[in-house]
This record gives sequence, structure tokens and C-alpha cells, in this order.
Amino acid sequence: MITKKYSNIYIFWFCSILFFLMHPGYCQTIIPTGTPFVKQYKKDQYKAGNQNWSLAVDKDGRIYSANTEGLLQFDGQYWRIFPLPNHSTVRSVAIGKDGKIYTGGRGEFGYWTSKPFGNLTYHSLSKLVQDKTYFPNEEIWKIIVEDQRVFFHTFSKSYIWENNRIRQLTAKGEPFLFPHQLDNKLFFEQLPSGLHEFKQDKLIPVKGKDVLKDKNVLAILPFDATTSLIATSRNGLYLMKADGSILPWPVPANQLLSQSQINNGLYLYDGQYAFGTIQNGVIVINKNGQVIQHINKNNGLQNNTVLSIVKDNQKNIWVGLDNGIDRIEINSPLSFYTDFVGKIGTVYTSIIYQGKIYLGTNKGLFSSEWKGLNNYNSLNFSQIPNSNGQVWALAIFGDELICGHNDGTFKLVNGRLEKISQITGGWIFKPIFGTKNILQGNYTGLSKFSFDGIHLQFVQQFAGVKEPVRFLAQKDNHTFWIGDWGQIQLLGFDANFQQANILFSSKQDSIASKRQFTGIYTLENNLVFATDSGFLQFDNIVKRFSYADELNTALGTYKNSNKVIPINTNSYWFIQKTKIAKVDFDSKGKLHIDSNLLSPLQDRMMNNYENILPIENQYYLIGLDDGFAIYRHSDKSQKYRLPLPQIAQLINLTTGQVIIPDSAFKLSSSDNNLRISFSSPYYSSSPIQYQYYLEGYSDNWSEWSETAYQDFTNLPYGKFQIKIRAKDNMGLVSEIQTFSFTIRYPWYLSWWAKVFYTLVLITLIYLAYIFSLQQERKRQFQIRRKWLEEKKIALERETEQKEKDWIKLKNQQLEDQLQLKNKELANAALNIVYKNEMLNNLHDELKQLKDADGNKLSSDELKKINKLIDDAHNDDRDWHIFERSFNESHENFFKKLKQEFPDLVPNDLKLCAYLRLNMSSKEIASLLNISTRGVEIRRYRLRKKLGIPTDKNLSEFLMER
Repeated sequence: MITKKYSNIYIFWFCSILFFLMHPGYCQTIIPTGTPFVKQYKKDQYKAGNQNWSLAVDKDGRIYSANTEGLLQFDGQYWRIFPLPNHSTVRSVAIGKDGKIYTGGRGEFGYWTSKPFGNLTYHSLSKLVQDKTYFPNEEIWKIIVEDQRVFFHTFSKSYIWENNRIRQLTAKGEPFLFPHQLDNKLFFEQLPSGLHEFKQDKLIPVKGKDVLKDKNVLAILPFDATTSLIATSRNGLYLMKADGSILPWPVPANQLLSQSQINNGLYLYDGQYAFGTIQNGVIVINKNGQVIQHINKNNGLQNNTVLSIVKDNQKNIWVGLDNGIDRIEINSPLSFYTDFVGKIGTVYTSIIYQGKIYLGTNKGLFSSEWKGLNNYNSLNFSQIPNSNGQVWALAIFGDELICGHNDGTFKLVNGRLEKISQITGGWIFKPIFGTKNILQGNYTGLSKFSFDGIHLQFVQQFAGVKEPVRFLAQKDNHTFWIGDWGQIQLLGFDANFQQANILFSSKQDSIASKRQFTGIYTLENNLVFATDSGFLQFDNIVKRFSYADELNTALGTYKNSNKVIPINTNSYWFIQKTKIAKVDFDSKGKLHIDSNLLSPLQDRMMNNYENILPIENQYYLIGLDDGFAIYRHSDKSQKYRLPLPQIAQLINLTTGQVIIPDSAFKLSSSDNNLRISFSSPYYSSSPIQYQYYLEGYSDNWSEWSETAYQDFTNLPYGKFQIKIRAKDNMGLVSEIQTFSFTIRYPWYLSWWAKVFYTLVLITLIYLAYIFSLQQERKRQFQIRRKWLEEKKIALERETEQKEKDWIKLKNQQLEDQLQLKNKELANAALNIVYKNEMLNNLHDELKQLKDADGNKLSSDELKKINKLIDDAHNDDRDWHIFERSFNESHENFFKKLKQEFPDLVPNDLKLCAYLRLNMSSKEIASLLNISTRGVEIRRYRLRKKLGIPTDKNLSEFLMER
């Protein structure tokens, strides 16, 4: 017979379950399969201690951690550590509505106030403690912040700060465990008395406290309007009614939670809870008490001991661990199964078959139990026997699972692979419409299989196809497009699909022959051919390929997509080297492209072998390099706002020092080489991008960039205003954050410097005037001196010119006299010649004279006359007169010649004089009374005495003297 006590319990559970099923706000929003993305922050990143005892989030979204070495702050980009004054471990942190950050440690507690750029100033409250007998050894393990008071809780008492005074709350000698705040209620657990509510400054026992005796309450969370959820350390979950009655909550998660040892708890949203445990990471349950996620060291956490837990403004879970801090994106539309140990390999294909999920990878075929998307799936993959090697394709025909494998084609029989075809490398299966035949593209060509509705059997390998076939698409009843990356061919079959002939090849086409093909796809009932330079289409009339220009233009960068996977009749996944976009064709043929949905998966897939499997109702399984992701698509746009980006730091680039400006944000003139660091307390697996605009420095907004800082060099003095905005992977842009600052005038532009410059300028002007006056006097003096010098020079030039004119006149007179003298000398010489010729003629005539008898005169008669003639010839008076006149005209020619050539004799001097006058040999012979031959002999001898070379004219030589 059922007792009244148990009857009440059953009634309670019946009502609870009925409430769960009928509550309009209840919906399961966390993906129960796979694991949410976990971002690990290791201690070498945040540069502090291992343990993080408490976590809190401020209104702007910054994360605060009570760390072994101080208060940690994270703004989305940068970590900072703020030690307590006594450098003790920070055990607790909490944030009030006024923005104050309360912390507690060993023998110390107080609050921090914010300063610009995330800096904090500490205000100690410990000095207000009156009785400090035991206080230096006490540690503040939890802080509860109310509107007018703050509880700093130790295991022996609570220090209540109210009206700037500290008073103590004790439990009549009993120790405390932890306080718990729920809405406007505050509960304390006394040991061993149990749970008490703090009302009107008194600890009042809860009605059902004995149910929880020695259970160690670690969390009290909201459940519904009249019920609270209580989590105990090792005894599972309980429900507490508004009147204080408490009953166990016998739900499926209790066993796992009890074994894992709950340490803290958190209400998420939509009736879902997260519990941090000591032994087993984070366990998430729904309002039915079913486990929907379990995140531990095996699937993402740094370790399994969760010391603290908190939810940020985006509903991500943050956990402070015994070694590190992790962020769990529990609210993300993506969850992951990650092969941490490398057991599975890269996923090329996947399928769900008969309650199991199968993954085809480069290592073989793997399977795990599949409970559907509405149940928590703790996946454990094992390899199918006889499946080692590359798996290319998985397909279901009837009740059979078919595997295209590197070694052939297999079917799954009793958990093992059984070969049905020896043809290697089954890439793709394609049914032939209107028949029971299946085509398969493989390494060596094209195979045909028959399917009778139950079994798939290999029939033949077509002899007419000798090249690999990766792509298959049916054109009409008996023609197929087939191809590989190198070429596309149109294949024609006979009526029974027993023979195949190639009807057309892309190598025959001028456009297609130069392209690398990546696939053949049907878009809106039209066949298109994907290539490395855009989509092609085939004109069946002219038998030619051409670019699908309208489609390529609409797709933009996705025109080079290497894979297209249909979602429904007008929606497709376009994949370009692991970049995935959802493309929708509307009723008017326009394209709507969303490239942000799966951006976190970029570069995590194998190029050209990307795989997206529709699971059920907007859920998709996506193969990755190290496992797979599950994506939940929702047509409902999420309504949220990006937080305002913040200025995280100002750094002087010259010195590398962090700049701490004054309250007016004025920087010194030496801080004009500036690095401005940005941050945004928005946490996502996809990085935030930033854009800035510095008025007075930039012409317009910068390009979007993931770089969270910008350098500005040689900023002039004056006022500046920088504007910053952030953008997430969904394209949502934040509001603009504006920050104004001033770079002070340099010291040399200060007022006293300007006064100094004015005095210096006046002095310089006066000195310049004095200097100018002196320079003018000097200039006038220089002008007069220059005038006198020029006048003197002019007189000297005039005198010199007159002297030159006189000399020129004198020289002219001398030249005239010389010419006259030369003429006289020539005449004298000619007279002598004439005289000598007359004497020679006379001598000849005398020889012809005859006496009266006609006889010639005797020699005796002629001797006297000849002697007179010879005396006349040898008379030197004419020569002396000639010599004197010659020396007068030619400046002692003979004297100089004799000095230069002392071996010359008088006859040589005579010859030199005649040659100097440029007389002919005949004339010289007459003057010297010798023959012309004798003159030549004398010239020859004279040349030797003078040492004149043979190529030098003798007369010219003498004229130069």
C-alpha cells in the first residue's frame, strides 16, 4: 500500500512533468550531439596562476577571474592582472549594479573601480573590520552583492558591508558552507544544521532543511515561478517549493552528476542548466533532467576540475579550472565531434544508417551509435572490420549500405564489409532515371550496377571509357556527362545500357579545353559545369561551351566554387576551397548569398572533398579534417547587439611604454607616435574585425581587419577624435565608439616659451638693425673704395693703352725702318752683285780684246788690269758697310750667332747673312765670287756646323735667330 508521503511525491512529479510538457517557453536549443566549440585560455596566455576560483562578467561583457596571483581581467583581446595589496590569492569576485568589482582573498577584501582603458583602482574595506583577531587568516570564498549591502563570506562568518561599516554574521558557533542568492532571497547552509534563509537580519531554518542534511548544497537555481532547483555535491538534484519544502528530483542525470561531484551550477536559458564538477568537467541538462551535453577533458576542456562557472552576455559558458580558463560556446549553432587522438582521420563522406552514424575517412569506415538529434549522443566510433583504406562514398540502396572504397565497392553485411566489385576507387554513385541501373564513377572509368530493390549487384565496366570518372550527371534518357578534373565528356548509351560511346569531349572546345573542371551540378533544373575560372554552360545546338556570365556575376567570388551541394529546390551550399556560402535563388532568379554561417569551419576541411550531409529538419553534418561538425540552421535571424568596442591601451611606439593619460585625456607632445589598441568583449569562434577612422589624420574609414590595434606616427599637436566599430562573422556591425584625446603643445610652444621667443625676436630685430646700419656704412665705404679702385684701374688701363699704342707705333716705325734697312741691305747686296757681275763681264771682255792687228792681248798686258779687277772683287769695304748695316737691322745677328756657334768663320757669317736675307744661291755666288756649286758646298758645311737636321730649312733656321 502506498503511503501518504510517497503519494504526495508522485503527485508532485506528475504535476512537474505535466508542466514541462505544457510550458510554452520550453524548447531545447542546445545541440545535444557533438560538443560545443571550446576555446582554451592557458596560463601562458593570461600570464597568471593556474587556479581560477571565481568568475564574473560586467555589464560591458568583460570577464573577471579570481586567480591565484590576483584579479584577472579579459576584454576580448587582452588579459591583465591586478594583484591585491597583500599579494594574496584572490578567492572570489562579484560585480555590483554600480560597476564596482568586489574581490576577496586571504585577510583582505574590497572593491575596484574602473578607470579609462580598463585600468582599475583598488579600495580596501578590510580596515573597517573591528575584530581582527582571526581575520588575517580567513579567506573570502564567496561574495553576494545586493542593492545596499555586500556579503564577504568565509567558512566561519560573513562580513556585511553596509553604510560604509562592517558587521559580522555568524551561525551561533556553527561553520558555514556557501551562501546562495536567488532572486531576492539569500540562503546560507550551516553545518550541520542545514539550509537557512537570511531574512530581517536573521537566519531562519528552511522548512525542508533536514532533507538536505549533510548533502552540501553547491547551487540553488531558478526552476519555475514557485520552485527552485538545488544541486548537492554527491547526492544529485532536489526541488524546493516556495514554502520551503524540499523533495528529491529523480531524473536521469542524477547518477552522472553525483559521480562527478557537483561544485557549482548555472541556469542557462530555455530551461537548461550547466553544472561544473570536481571530477568530470561540465554537465548540461534540460528541464527534464536529461543530459544534453557533457564537456570534459576528453572533448575540449583543459582539465576536469571546474572551480567556477559563469555565463557571459552572449550566453557562452565560462569555466574557471584548476588549470586554466575555458569558454564553451553552448549557444552556437555549431557543435563538434573532434578526433583528438587521430584515430578516425579526415572525413570524406558520412551517412546515418539503421541507428548508427558512419564516417568514411582516409583510414577506413567508422561507426557509432546514433540516438537522433533530440537525445544526448555520447559518440564512440569504432572501425568496421575489413575497411582499412580510403573511403570515397557511402550510399544506401534499399536496405543495404554501399561503400565506394579505394580497393573496390563493398556492402555492409553483419557489421563487416563484403566486396561486390573489384573495380578500385568508387567515387560516385548515380541512379539512371527510369531504370533499375546504377552508374558508378571510379579510378579506371565507369561501372554499371543493377538494383532489384533489395540487392545491388555489379554488372559490367564499360570498355569505351578508359579514364577516371569523378563527376556524373544525366543529361537525358540515354546520355550522361562524365568527367575528371582534366576533361568533361558526353557519353551516349544504347537502349539497354550495355555499350557506351563518347559523343563529345571538352578537349574539342576552345574554352573548356583550357579549364580545370571541379564538378557537374544541376542548378534550378539547368546543368552547369564548375571550373577554376567560373561556371560553364553547354549549348546543345552549336555544341559549344560558354561562360554562364549572369550566374558568375551574381555569385561574385563564389563563381570559382569547386563544389555545389543542394539543400532544396532553390537553396544550395556553394563551397570554394573550404569557404562555404548558402546561396538562395528567389522567385525572380536573384541570388542571396550568406558566406558567414559556416565561416568558423573555413580551412578545417579537405579541399575538393568537402562533405555536407543533411541530417534532419535544418541540421547538417559537415566532414572536417579531424572529425565533423553539426550545424543547426535557423531562418529566424538572431536579434542581438554587438557591444561597443573599447580602447584597450595607448602605447608610445618610441619607448614601448603604456601611456596613462590624465583625466582630460591629454597626452604629452612626445607621445605623438602612438599605438591605439582595440578590444570588444564579444566572444566567438570567429574573430571580430575592426574598422577605425581618426579625424584629422585619416581620409576615410579603414579596411576591416582582425588586427586589434593601429599605429599612428608623427601626430601633430592638437585635438583628435578616433572612431571605432566592430563586426562579427555574421556581418553585424556595432555602434561607433568615439574617443577624443589631445596631444599637448611641445614645451617649445608653451606661453613662457612664446614670451621668451618674443624677447629674443625683439633683441634680434635690434641687433639686426645695428648690424644693418653697420653693414650700410661698410657698404658705402666699400662702394667709394671700389669707385676709387675702378677709377685708378681705368687710369692705369688708359695709360697702359697709350703705352701700348706708343709701343705699337714705335714697333711699326721700327718695322718700317727694318723694312727700309732690309731694302737698303738688299739694294746694297744687289749693287755688290751688280758690281761683281760688271767686273766679271769686264774681265770677260778684256779677254776678247784684240790689238790693231786683230790679235788678242798678251797676258802681261792683261795681268795689271786683272789685278785691279781682283782687287775690286776682294775689296772688303762693301762687306763692312753691309755688315754694319745688317747688325743694326738685325740686333747684332753676327755676335749672337758667333756666341751660339763659335766654330763659324767669317765666310760662314757672310753666308748666314745672305741666307738670312733669303737670297738665292746664284746671288750669293756672285757676292762671294764663287760658283753656284761652291755655294751649295758651303751651305752643306754650314748646316753641319750649325747641327741642323736634314728636314729643317737652313734659311728658316737663320731667320728665327
